Amino acid sequence: MSLPSRVEVVVVGAGLAGLSVATRLAAAGRDVHVVEASDHVGGRLRTDRVDGFVVDRGFQVLNTGYPRAAADLDLPALDLGWFWTGAVLRVEGRAHRVVDPRKHPSAVLDTVRAPLGTLLQEAAVGAFSARAGYLPVDRLLAAPERSAEQALRRARVGDRAIERFFRPFLSGVLLEDELATSSRYLDLLWRSFVRGRIGLPARGMQAVGEQLADRLPTHARHLGTEVTAVTGTGVRTAAGETLAEAVVVATDPGTASRLLPSLTASAPRQVTTHLHVLPGSPRAEPLIVLGQPGGRLVNSVVVSDAQPTYSPDRRALVASSTLAPTTEAEVRDEVARLQGVATTDLEHLTTITVPGAQPAVLPPLQLRRPVDLGDGLFVCGDHRDTPSIQGAMASGARTARAVLARLQQPR
Repeated sequence: MSLPSRVEVVVVGAGLAGLSVATRLAAAGRDVHVVEASDHVGGRLRTDRVDGFVVDRGFQVLNTGYPRAAADLDLPALDLGWFWTGAVLRVEGRAHRVVDPRKHPSAVLDTVRAPLGTLLQEAAVGAFSARAGYLPVDRLLAAPERSAEQALRRARVGDRAIERFFRPFLSGVLLEDELATSSRYLDLLWRSFVRGRIGLPARGMQAVGEQLADRLPTHARHLGTEVTAVTGTGVRTAAGETLAEAVVVATDPGTASRLLPSLTASAPRQVTTHLHVLPGSPRAEPLIVLGQPGGRLVNSVVVSDAQPTYSPDRRALVASSTLAPTTEAEVRDEVARLQGVATTDLEHLTTITVPGAQPAVLPPLQLRRPVDLGDGLFVCGDHRDTPSIQGAMASGARTARAVLARLQQPR
């Protein structure tokens, strides 16, 4: 449906940030329209079907420890399938489980026996998790800021835990293996892992954005419509100009900086994910397998173990990720080693490279960056908070409040 010539609010971008803004404005009775250049809602949370398999755009998960996810989403309606909280690491050819003992007490002995260091160092890992999980957020944010690696070393978890567990695990989340990310963001991120569960929606990660979009009237959603210019009084598309009392730019950082030259975009992180099919799952439980030092892969996981709907039959769907662009041939042997299968068992399904997977978050952490640019122009996205589903939705909530405040001002 074409964009009207005059509306109250235009939101540019139908990712989680833009949808979080729009749904709040619509619930407040405002005439809000969302304009999206692509053919789908959800932004980076995109899901396709490949030979009957549910394939997300890269390996993505929903963390219920994110406060905004728990507050703003109907989690039961997403029909989530769950991963175990933990990981498998391979050392000298042997697989070792490291899991949260609170949630999986049957694996406590395996976790204690895992080659992560001395008992004192393993206790330090537990203390690090308890601190992030249960200290008040304001105390975490008041702590001296360092790099993530410096924070882990200061926590005295030991070299083996860092190189065998934390570095590969966090590389898959932060999309950088130097652990140069802000220690304050590491604390917030680890807090969500301690407090939440990790799941996949039955229809794929795009279902998260679709759930939010379904709260908007159909006539207010405009897909396949690129915005080429914005001001605080309207937007321009190929069809012409639309006037508005407020305009929200809720796009990726690169697009936002093109539409709003005063903004600077941080260097984006990228990831390449190779999808393979196996005749059956090699794992007894839904756990991510961590990459090994010196390898290309940061992780490999049977996603259909957590969410069986990702497979059209009983075959196993495996997602294996690298930080640098790689070909399937370059990682095939490594995928087989991590999963403990023969290379001949692996059937390559597809490979997806996401060049702008998430913005970097180096020290100093800039939480709650300004969203009101003045004169009716607003900006939001995970680049205004933290590079996560939480950051996108929290930014959207802040922006909605700011827009409502402007609209309520006397003219």
